[in-house]
Amino acid sequence: MSSEIIRIVRWPFIRPASRLDLVTTDDATSAHSGPQQRRYEIWVRGHLGETMRSAFPALRAQPRGEDTVLTGAMADQAELYGVIAEIEALGLELLEVRRAPPR
Repeated sequence: MSSEIIRIVRWPFIRPASRLDLVTTDDATSAHSGPQQRRYEIWVRGHLGETMRSAFPALRAQPRGEDTVLTGAMADQAELYGVIAEIEALGLELLEVRRAPPR
């Protein structure tokens, strides 16, 4: 499966989840496999210091060029939107959200 890219062109404009295909029927809890976590890469402008990185304890922060990529697994869409809300609350510029392929 190829990675899916979600570009946020103008913050706080976000397309509805149904248009982004963030959650599909594969994401739903099934009686056989339980909830499936999805891995995401979240790109923000600039390098994050230790204090900013501590706001995202479940995510790994890696500098990439002039930006930072936060990577980690999220249980559901609500958790993803919580991370995006935290990015906004901290005044960070959200560049891109990408669902990473399963490992």
